[in-house]
Formats: sequence, C-alpha cells, structure tokens
Amino acid sequence: MCTPCCISQLACCCGSAACSCCCNCCPKIKQSTGTRIMYALYFLLVTIICVVMMSPTVEQELKDKIPFYGALCEKVNAGEYCKTLVGYSAVYKVCFGMACFFLFLCIFTIRVNNSTGCRAAVHNGFWLLKFILLAGCCAGGFFLPGEETFLEVWRYVGAAGGFLFLGIQLMLLVEFAHRWNTNWSSGVKHNRLWYAALAFVTLVLFTVAVGAVVLMGIFYTHPEACLLNKVFLGINGSLCLIVSLLAISPCIQKLQPTSGLLQPGVISVYVMYLTFSAFSSKPKETLVIDGKNTTVCTFPLDSGLGSESDKKIVTAFGTIILFCCILYSCLTSTTRRSSSALRVCRNSEPETERARCCFCFGDDTDDYDEEMTGTGQNVMYDEREATIYSYTYFHFVFFLGSLYVMMTVTNWFHYESHGIEKLLDGSWSVFWIKMSSCWACLIVYMWTLIAPMVCPKRFEA
Repeated sequence: MCTPCCISQLACCCGSAACSCCCNCCPKIKQSTGTRIMYALYFLLVTIICVVMMSPTVEQELKDKIPFYGALCEKVNAGEYCKTLVGYSAVYKVCFGMACFFLFLCIFTIRVNNSTGCRAAVHNGFWLLKFILLAGCCAGGFFLPGEETFLEVWRYVGAAGGFLFLGIQLMLLVEFAHRWNTNWSSGVKHNRLWYAALAFVTLVLFTVAVGAVVLMGIFYTHPEACLLNKVFLGINGSLCLIVSLLAISPCIQKLQPTSGLLQPGVISVYVMYLTFSAFSSKPKETLVIDGKNTTVCTFPLDSGLGSESDKKIVTAFGTIILFCCILYSCLTSTTRRSSSALRVCRNSEPETERARCCFCFGDDTDDYDEEMTGTGQNVMYDEREATIYSYTYFHFVFFLGSLYVMMTVTNWFHYESHGIEKLLDGSWSVFWIKMSSCWACLIVYMWTLIAPMVCPKRFEA
C-alpha cells in the first residue's frame, strides 16, 4: 500500500501527474482545484517568511539564542548580525523572486486551452522542481547588483502592482458578497432554513459593523482632539447606511431581485476594518492633560502602549484578510463564473446556482474523467477538453499579490531610514491609502447596484 502511494507522490513532484494526498479516505479532488491549492501554499509559505523577516523580535531572538550568530553572518557576507536577511530590503528581495516566479509562469502559460499539452503539464505538475525554482528565485534576489538602485526602482513597481491588486481585491469582495447572497437566496424556495441562515448572518454582520462604529467612536475620538477621525468615521458610517438603503430600494430590487442586506453587510464590515486600520496607521496625536503630553485616540491597552496594540490587531486581521483573499482568488476568482464577473472572460450561457454552505467551491463543469488510484486520493481530470480557468490570468493575479504582500508587510514605507520600530509611529501616506480604499470599495459596490439602471441594454441578459 505504501509503495504505490510513494510512487504516485514522486510522479507528482517530478512529473506531470496530478497532485493528490496519500490517504484514500480523503474526498475526491479535481485536478484544477489541487493545482490552485498547491500554488496557494507556495504563496502563503513565502508570505509567512516575509512576515517573519519583518518581525521586530526576530533579529534579537537570533542574537540571544544562537551564540555564533554574529560570526556566521559575517562569514556568509550577510552583514553585521545578518542585517541583509531581515527588514525591508530582505522582504523586497524575497518578494521580487516570488513575483518573477509567477510572472514567468504567466508568460509561459499564455494561450493554454487544455491540460494535455506540455506547458499545461508543467503548470499542473513538477511540484518539487517548481519549488526549487521558487526558492532559487527568492534567493537570487539577494545577489542582484546595484542594490540601492534596485530597491528604489522596485519600490515604485511594487506600489503600482499593489494598487492594482488592491483594486482586484475590492472587486472580488463585491463579487463574493453578491454571489453569497444569490446562492443562499436560491435555496429559500426549497427550504425556509436558508432564509433563516441568511437573516442570521446579515444580523451578525451589521451588529459587527455598528459595534465597530461605536468602539471607534469611543476610543478613536476625543472631545478636544482627533477631528479628522470624527469626520471620517461619520462619513464612512453614513456611506455604509446609504448603500444599505440603496440595496433594498424598490428601483434596485426591480432590476436585481437578489439584491438584499447581506451584500452591504459584508461591505460595511470590510469598510469598518479599513477605517480602523487607517486610524491605527495615523501618526500619534498628543494632548496636554494635567500638564502632561498624553497620547489620545488609541486603544488604552498594554499600559499606555495603545498604538502597539492597534498594530498587532491590524496586522492579525490584515493577514487573515489577505490570506482569505488569496485563497478565494485562487479557488474561485479564476473560474469561468468569477472571471466573467471581473470581465476577464464571458460565459457562453447563464449558470444555475444551487444553495450550499461552501458555495466558493462550486463546480464549473461536470465533464471529467476520474482516476481510481486505490491507494490514495482519487483525482478527477476536469480539463481534458478545455481549461476551467485562465492559467495566465491566475498567475498574473499571484504576481500582483506578490507585490501587494511586499508593500503590505513593509506597511507601504520606504525601505531606507525606517527601522522596523518606525511602523509604530504611523504614517500619513498609509492612512490615506487605507482611507481611499474604503471609498473605492463603496464606489465599486454602489456601481454594481446602479449599473443596470445606467446601462440597461448591457445587463438585459
């Protein structure tokens, strides 16, 4: 039993065989899904490495735990205490390697229409070799000549790519909200429990959004300071209320019967997170209280180190949202249905929704051949006739995601003259980036509501 499984895994790592698990009790997996999950794991692995590199405690822990750490760093020419392996420049170089890896695959898979060609075989297999290639690309960034020039130019490339990915992320969020509501609403006519689930989730989302407004009103405003926080909290809260009322207005309901409160609930929670993140990214604001300079408009945690607590919360939520977005982009946004939503391709005919909890893992096609392995997970080859998703677009999304990770982990800072501890001081540039993202998200969602009214012929189908 063990030998055939090991042979199949070797064929997956060094050949074009589809990726699968050894355990035959695992549910069946489609070749397209397994491939996308593997690329997502590669991406998340490099992202975790970047987060570790930017951790303020990594360098200190290495110094304390490894006696010969300093001598080892000097021997490998990594600078004093391996300065070149941690911090902003290290993250830039690692993400440069990952971006090059996905950009190469993006160009390599142009016009691949089925999984029978040699280029499709490279895309769907040879995982060990591709892992070595990815590791080599990431390591190669540390040997580039002209480091100062490279980092300066790459920062602007990363900012442009990060903004583009942020736009895709916002569109994916809106598409996810619409799809969630449409899928669960389709089950109401068969089982009323779907209506109860829809109502419960909607109530939870709006409770979280309203609670976030109240908490930010308490902790991020002050009677004598934080005027900007008060203004933007009021604006963003009002805009969330407006889009919620617009979503259930009769004119919108007439053109889009599936429009409801679930979509604005999702959008409102995300906007409130971005608002909280923007407030936490602002430079510290002080006020003279009882003759002492006191930091105001932060969570009063950790014995007055409210800004540090904010950063930990923002980093945790931001990392979770980033990973969820990447996984959703990997498993859903590159399918035919979601690519059509992003206008990457057009569906030849409308698809019918079947209500299910895990609607993100819906089938794109039922025409596939199943390989009965007997010793491991069964694989369904669903791309014999045509690809389920665009390989080129898939890798391009991950290329932009690599740039977005680079800018997010480094908090959109310039790599020079900014120590890791500077992240706690805040930045106006980061504040405006996140605040503008709130408005962009609301504008994109509002456009999906009023677009059928503005362009009726385009949405007749």
